[in-house]
Amino acid sequence: MTPRPHDRAQAVVALGGGHGLHASLTALRMLVDDLTVDELTAVVTVADNGGSSGRLRGEFGVLPPGDLRMALAALCGDDEWGDTWARVLQHRFEGEGEMRGHVVGNLLIVGLWELLGDHVDALDWVGRLLGAKGRVLPMAMTPMDITAEVRGLADDPDELTLVRGQVEVATTEGVITSVALDPPDPEISPAVLAAIEEADWAVLGPGSWFSSVIPHLLVPQLRQALVATDARLIVVLNLAEQQGETHGFGPADHLAVLAEHAPDLAVHTVLADRESVGDGLDDLRAMVAALGARLEIDDVAMSDGTPRHDPTLLAAAYARIMQSG
Repeated sequence: MTPRPHDRAQAVVALGGGHGLHASLTALRMLVDDLTVDELTAVVTVADNGGSSGRLRGEFGVLPPGDLRMALAALCGDDEWGDTWARVLQHRFEGEGEMRGHVVGNLLIVGLWELLGDHVDALDWVGRLLGAKGRVLPMAMTPMDITAEVRGLADDPDELTLVRGQVEVATTEGVITSVALDPPDPEISPAVLAAIEEADWAVLGPGSWFSSVIPHLLVPQLRQALVATDARLIVVLNLAEQQGETHGFGPADHLAVLAEHAPDLAVHTVLADRESVGDGLDDLRAMVAALGARLEIDDVAMSDGTPRHDPTLLAAAYARIMQSG
């Protein structure tokens, strides 16, 4: 594929899950509005085993819908229609009965899966109902579990313990040394491969590093597609360490983990928040240089001091990167 000129709208694939992908997609959706991006596809982690998603996965044997729902909500427009449907999709039932904790959007997605019998087709129907400014696809077509080798949980501090499940990995008290997927080679949709092949840019992160970001690099077909594509890869670093998954990690450590799990992945740009880098700037520069990538330091954090990306600032940073090529 010949990349489009940088002064024309670009096709983008964003990979991740949870709140990190929600922030990234909200930013990219703004670029659809201003015509910087004309094709936007989200490829979403499907390993959640907790909360409403985990309950529906266990009862119906379907993909966990929660991260897919959040991605669809992020792609809703800022008009009354989009805002209303985003709030409906994210509404969580209260009360004391069996429905407590379930989310409307999760139920809608699972209902369409049962009715239509096709995960991708059903998600497309939800997107059309919402007026979503992009497409949402699952990372794989079957539910999966994340497993992690964790040090520090046994009496011997160097002994490795196997931890299973996204929630369990995200909240472990030990130090994660590596992660894997079960099954290790899940089926993926041809639509995912086509979107990556046709993209001008791919965006990986931010998000829970071991349970939302790295899993995309563990699916053999997906990783091969990311290695083979002409799309330029932007890696967006988290704003802070995450208790459990990445306790004690600095910006360079996040990149080192990514390189360990996918040493053949070509990174075009690493985007980091100016204040969050702090004293780790020299280490980060060295790591980015070792990857043969470009480092972009920008102000992309919320102004309230919480470790969350500001979608408006993130959109501006994405636009600058894409326009500079």
